Amino acid sequence: MTAATRHGRSVRLRARVGGSGPPIVLLHGLGGGASNWVDVAPLLVERHRVVALDLPGHGTSAPPSTGGGMDAFVDAVAAAMTDLQVVPAVVAGHSFGGQLAVWLAARRPELVRGLLLIAAAGIGTRARRVRVAVQVSTLIRPGRLVAPFGPRFARRAWFRSAVFRPFFVSDGRAISERATRGFFADMRAHTDTRAAARAMVADDVMRAFPHVRCPTLLLWGARDRQLGLEDAYAFSRGLRAPLRVVADCGHLLIGERPEAVADALAALERRS
Repeated sequence: MTAATRHGRSVRLRARVGGSGPPIVLLHGLGGGASNWVDVAPLLVERHRVVALDLPGHGTSAPPSTGGGMDAFVDAVAAAMTDLQVVPAVVAGHSFGGQLAVWLAARRPELVRGLLLIAAAGIGTRARRVRVAVQVSTLIRPGRLVAPFGPRFARRAWFRSAVFRPFFVSDGRAISERATRGFFADMRAHTDTRAAARAMVADDVMRAFPHVRCPTLLLWGARDRQLGLEDAYAFSRGLRAPLRVVADCGHLLIGERPEAVADALAALERRS
């Protein structure tokens, strides 16, 4: 996939683009980047036009517009999709990206023909203990401290287990060397992850549910310690969407089980 820079209304986003066919747009989680999809994208590009975005304030994308909030992220993604001429698209969002994808489908339904929500945020993330943890982590940014060691030690199973278990994955060995590099690639370039964190914990994503009309599929890790299955069930009930639970898998599904993500997207494509 090649990199391209696209201008939204007032926010410049970096996009990684590849393949041809019906478009799929990939939205990463809080503190992540387009490179997080490095093991998923190759499974899609033979049949799809794949666009992975660096969300505002992440990677080399510009910070969100003044005021921030979820609306600013929705507007930036909508503008980038329109600029790239990948509308309507199936949109896959992981964690914060899933929460954002729901609002994108609710506010700009003409842009979204299907939703894959992968361990989506917006319900459990509103709990007070989670809000505090997110605020502290975006202030300290521990990933930035570990990121320089990623290229050197990504091939080592002990390193993957040390940095990802138990909070992010069920088994550190399930994360490939390439995916490990992808998760750390852009961490040191982030300019403003706190705006996304504030939007994530303040937003009640369930308010968007009645306005989502497109086919939707949920994908969740059975051992997700960040956003448990209670959240998955709430999304499934609220959106009246089927839920796929992946055994022995944690929060980083897009790195732990990229084949399951591609299979879910194929199933959603058949419904869209």
